[in-house]
Amino acid sequence: MKKYIGIAVLLGCTLAHAQQTQEGSIDEVNILGRKKIKQERAEFKRHAQSVETLSEEDLNRNNPAAIDQTLSTMPGLQVDKRTNFGGQRLVLRGYGNDQKFNNWGVKAYWNNMPLTNAEGITVLDDVDFAYVTNVEVIKGPAATMYGGGVGGAVRFYTRPDFTKGASVSENAMFGAFKTFQSRTQLNVADDNYSVSAAYGHLETDGYRPNGGGLKNFFNLNGTVKLSKKDQLSFFASQAYSYEHTSGQISYDDYYAGIDNGNPAYIRKNSGTKIKSTRVGLSNTVSLTSNLRNYTTLFYYNANTESVSAGAYGITSAPNVGLRSTFTLKNDFKDFENRLDFGAEIQNSVSTTSSYRFTGSETEPLQTTGMAGASYFKYNNNQSTYFVIDYLTYKPWGLTLLAGVSGNRTNYDRKDLYALPGLIAGRKDQSFNKKYDMAYTPHFALQKEWKHQIFNLSYSEGYNSPTAASSFITATNTTNDDLKPERARMVDFSVHGLLLNTKLDYRISAFRIDYSDKLTQLVIPNSTAPGQTYWTNTGSQKNTGLEVSVGYQYRAENSFIERIVPFVNLSYYDAKYKDFTTIVGGRKDTYDHKTVVGVPRNKYAVGLDIFTQPGFYLVNTYNYLGNVYADFNNANLVKGFGLLNSKLGFKKSFNNFDLDVYVMGNNLTSQINYTFLFLGNSINDSDAGNGYPKGVNTDLNPGPGKAYFFYGFNVKYRF
Repeated sequence: MKKYIGIAVLLGCTLAHAQQTQEGSIDEVNILGRKKIKQERAEFKRHAQSVETLSEEDLNRNNPAAIDQTLSTMPGLQVDKRTNFGGQRLVLRGYGNDQKFNNWGVKAYWNNMPLTNAEGITVLDDVDFAYVTNVEVIKGPAATMYGGGVGGAVRFYTRPDFTKGASVSENAMFGAFKTFQSRTQLNVADDNYSVSAAYGHLETDGYRPNGGGLKNFFNLNGTVKLSKKDQLSFFASQAYSYEHTSGQISYDDYYAGIDNGNPAYIRKNSGTKIKSTRVGLSNTVSLTSNLRNYTTLFYYNANTESVSAGAYGITSAPNVGLRSTFTLKNDFKDFENRLDFGAEIQNSVSTTSSYRFTGSETEPLQTTGMAGASYFKYNNNQSTYFVIDYLTYKPWGLTLLAGVSGNRTNYDRKDLYALPGLIAGRKDQSFNKKYDMAYTPHFALQKEWKHQIFNLSYSEGYNSPTAASSFITATNTTNDDLKPERARMVDFSVHGLLLNTKLDYRISAFRIDYSDKLTQLVIPNSTAPGQTYWTNTGSQKNTGLEVSVGYQYRAENSFIERIVPFVNLSYYDAKYKDFTTIVGGRKDTYDHKTVVGVPRNKYAVGLDIFTQPGFYLVNTYNYLGNVYADFNNANLVKGFGLLNSKLGFKKSFNNFDLDVYVMGNNLTSQINYTFLFLGNSINDSDAGNGYPKGVNTDLNPGPGKAYFFYGFNVKYRF
């Protein structure tokens, strides 16, 4: 893979000295290819590193609520999940899969509002993905623009619809596992405003024992053009999510196609309830002829109640902040300069409590009492300040980008159970931890030639430890030796159009070096078994090659209107370097071992056919290669491929827009999984799980047989 980086550097240097005149901007060209391409190219130019997007058409090739299926078709991105429509884990270029719960190290946004809180944790259970109209993924360290994001950033959007008039729509879907999903939406728009209100509902019994789920969403989204230079946008949502948890099963059961769930979870009726409110207010204004500002104020609060195999927890986590970006543009004859600078600031004041279970099978919700409980109040702060300069020499179509950000995080925790006399022998677990300002640069050289955009970039990422990992409960001390993770990436990417812009392609070769990797380890010889702490265990090197190719064929006066094939390929070589852990009192070094959970190859193939009468057929085959679950590479988990198809009819009649369809998933009935415990999270064995002693439960299976959904979307335009 080193030769790819070498070729990238050589080509980048050649392009830097090229003196060929740019033959017009792509923005002035009518692109005949796929719908997402124009925006994808614009974002690639702005971020100056590998970026891919999904349009509304892409999102609707599967159930939009099952965002894991759609996002995983992208090269470089894998989405795991622990429940039917929740517990998602975003994995970008092999980073982000070492967490049992939620996301950490990969940032997520909704309409310029961070979904990632001030602690750096992202929960996606209460996000209405069926309301999303566009997704943008920045692959690799993106800390210069988005703060602490070693893995990258994923941005979800709801775009305003300025189609003049009022419309009401109803989307409904039902089918396998007694699933019913609906969305009722009203949109009112004129030249200067667009307002949309939607109610979404989703319920299912699930494909696993005790695997049901229920979600309700109310979303309000709008944009008002106050003047030609001033625009106000707002978003508000109220969400309820209840995802039952079936728990992990053994590998033997998985390969045999047996899924009885995990009794340690099922007898407790395990699951996660979230009631949340999210509000955002954005203003885009031209302050002068060449200075523009985009500012978003946001608020989010989630009240979470969770029951797992080991504990019962309650959390209330209000999060408030702002993100503001200024853009200054200037032209100097043959040169154009753009300067972006701004800040993202968040504060979270949350309370969280946890009560440990004894593991009793006769009284499954019996706890260990107050001595084993915790009740904390957190005050967490995160701030990022960034400046990015783009200098373009227009005759050559050559742009130099240079940027840097400063990132800072601090935690303050108060132990509310540490009052004198409240709990006998209670040690005060309050602490304060501050991670100093960390600077992350980003440099890029970008060249446009005809319809090709070449980009050679270097970027760094920063990921501070979470509040929980910054304290060692067993020793009752702050984890002062803990360092933030850092990442350094070299990326050479090309985004091009061929065959009269009908064929689009993206090629990216990259090398990412992660240092001071954070890993959770079991404390050796501890008085209580299973006590853990976090430490920096070493480095890993992720090298890869990603290729995306798509084509759109259009016919005139023919039964076939469009044929849209695509192929997305990913090749990875992810290895540990100077990586050492201590398990059971024994030190092990895993140099040159393959990083857990990262496949050597991953690909997606699609073929979509659209006809003039309105019939369409959408096909997707998504393959994930073999992975290792353990650091020592002894447990190889077999890869699998899933074939999904959607057959439908879409047409407009007078004021009606109609779309009816049948959707089939896993049509070849492949055994597959949706979540793995990896690295030092393996060998999970909860008390009362029903398995013989020594049999570990580390895997969540997906539906092993073909299953189908039926649905319709209808819109009436007044």
